[in-house]
Amino acid sequence: MAREFSLTYDIGPMLDLVGKTDHKTLAAWAADCAGRVMPYFEEKYPDDPRPGMALEALRAWIRSGIFRMADIRRASLDAHAAAREAGGDNAARSAARAAGQAVATTHVPTHSVAAAGYALQAVYRASDPSLANAAVAKERDWQYRHLLGLMEKSAS
Repeated sequence: MAREFSLTYDIGPMLDLVGKTDHKTLAAWAADCAGRVMPYFEEKYPDDPRPGMALEALRAWIRSGIFRMADIRRASLDAHAAAREAGGDNAARSAARAAGQAVATTHVPTHSVAAAGYALQAVYRASDPSLANAAVAKERDWQYRHLLGLMEKSAS
């Protein structure tokens, strides 16, 4: 039986930052959050490029600003299909979901929060049960500090 992890956690401080952050900075943050957990998917499914391609599509949009809804939607749906195919509640599935939500940030900036949440879920599911909460707290702290750093960088 899978260990429980709620995607609803105390995100007040994170939401405050997200509300003050521009779209492309949120996209970069979502890509970085999802990218940190992609090894959980890639190690288990080395021949499935879909979640990685979703992150590539997101990074291409960040660089170019070119938005094609059909391409973004396909990248997101493909990453979520990979997550479904990964089966039950496991780190690989959560990592693929993080990638699917991250690329959706191109369309709706607040998808970045879901990408970060699924990344936390991946960390939780990949951790030893006795260390999982500490691992999530450490990752959440990184996410917060990283978003602050990206905000500062975009402001300069």
